[in-house]
Amino acid sequence: KENHTALTKEHEALIRISSQAAVGDLDKLRDELYKGLNAGLTINKVKESLIHLHAYAGFPRSIRGLQTLMAVVEERQKNGIKDEVGSDASPISTEKTKYDRGKAILQQLTGVKENDVKTGYAAFAPTIEIFLKEHLFADLFERDVLTYLERELVTISVLASIGRVEPMLKSHLTICVNLGCTPAYLQQFVQIIKQSQGIECAAHTEKVLTEVLNK
Repeated sequence: KENHTALTKEHEALIRISSQAAVGDLDKLRDELYKGLNAGLTINKVKESLIHLHAYAGFPRSIRGLQTLMAVVEERQKNGIKDEVGSDASPISTEKTKYDRGKAILQQLTGVKENDVKTGYAAFAPTIEIFLKEHLFADLFERDVLTYLERELVTISVLASIGRVEPMLKSHLTICVNLGCTPAYLQQFVQIIKQSQGIECAAHTEKVLTEVLNK
């Protein structure tokens, strides 16, 4: 497991882009897209992050983000800026079901063995639990355009920015810790949320992070 002590320029850009896309501030998103591409993000990495966030912020925010990216890329091309396209997702060849693949990925992210006895919302609405495993953790997380950590950075950026989803934010911050993010690394994340969405939003995020780190 890697030890992540400080945000890279690319990771910081992913956080800022995801945060503005999640709340639908397209003017600020446009600025962050420019900065992210200048920082070295490939077009496909940015595209993948905007696709990924639909699982947390919805298709409308995702699509509006992608449309903004399209406009930015076209404008940069007209100005003679050639951004690196980057790699596409590798094909997946396996006989395992999407549910089993998603289950395995979730276990890897959390470091906790999945219990086959469902409780809580998974028992109350089994369909959403199936969608979660098959779509989120198989369809999305299995795509290798972004690393697991980069996908988690997009995820916590969206959850922190939209607010009022503290249990989910707590779960994904815990995953970040399991992926090797140090307290200092995650404190940097909180500071970016403060710059992007304001003091109140950052305070809520800080509170959840404190609970995760104390645990």
